[in-house]
Amino acid sequence: MTTTPTLLEVEEVGTPVAAGGSPASARRILRIVTRDKGALACVLFLAIVVLMAVAAPLITKLSGWGPYAFDSAAIDSSLGGVPRGALGGISGEHWFGVEPQNGRDLFARIVYGARVSITISLSATVLTGVLGVVLGMLAGFYRGWVDQVISRVMDFLMAFPALIFMIAILSSLPAGNRPVLLVVVISAFGWPYLARVIRGQTMTLAGREFVEAARASGAKDLQVVFREILPNLRGSIVVMTTLAIPGYIGTEAGLSFLGVGVSPPTASWGQMISSSVSWYSVDPMFFAIPGAFLFLTVLSLTVLGDKIRTAIDQGEAAS
Repeated sequence: MTTTPTLLEVEEVGTPVAAGGSPASARRILRIVTRDKGALACVLFLAIVVLMAVAAPLITKLSGWGPYAFDSAAIDSSLGGVPRGALGGISGEHWFGVEPQNGRDLFARIVYGARVSITISLSATVLTGVLGVVLGMLAGFYRGWVDQVISRVMDFLMAFPALIFMIAILSSLPAGNRPVLLVVVISAFGWPYLARVIRGQTMTLAGREFVEAARASGAKDLQVVFREILPNLRGSIVVMTTLAIPGYIGTEAGLSFLGVGVSPPTASWGQMISSSVSWYSVDPMFFAIPGAFLFLTVLSLTVLGDKIRTAIDQGEAAS
């Protein structure tokens, strides 16, 4: 009976993965995704979110309202700023309704909020991936004092309750250029988890025959690390980075909800959910719409990441 390898295991195959190959081909991943209706629905929803983020200015021009435009006619000032009409003011003019008190268009805010969430989460994933992979490989390959230094830094960062220290750090920093600060802070606490996995797998691969053969042929250490070991880590890197994106979207939304993330008036789903808390009883759509987009985006990325992991596991088992 074949067992499915986990993230902490290295596939036991007779020959190493070639530098130009991949543990699971794009064709296998595509086949698994296209045969699963749930995965296809996730891909479709994510495509819509990405399209909204990329084409936000064009989309808001078509809708007629920008993310910072106020529509005083869409709210009832005699009722404290509650949107006029049913379902939070949803109409042909305001497709998702408007925000209470100020009348800003919810559809425009959702579209620009998608841009913020996607940009921050992808940037944090790239930075986390680079740091985690490079430092993890160096620690696992060189061992000795290099491993000791990198491992102690990882232990130090992983010992902190990350969310609490993110809030403390972001609260003490100036509000300017907040998206960049979010990427840096999230990545600083996120890379050790990937690095620890990569370190363990690199230690296993460093003793394999193909690494010894590369060394015997005169290859330098960095050539061995990046040309021989790195291609054999692609499966774990793809899986962990794919599953990291929804986590970072949730982290950005949570920090914005707590008031230390993206600064107003920049649109953010987490910030919109935070603002809706005091209005949920009179205008539940103000909470439901950004909450639904956040939930469905994180769910879609998680399901898609799980399908990719399944494809990679099947490829390793077939090897």
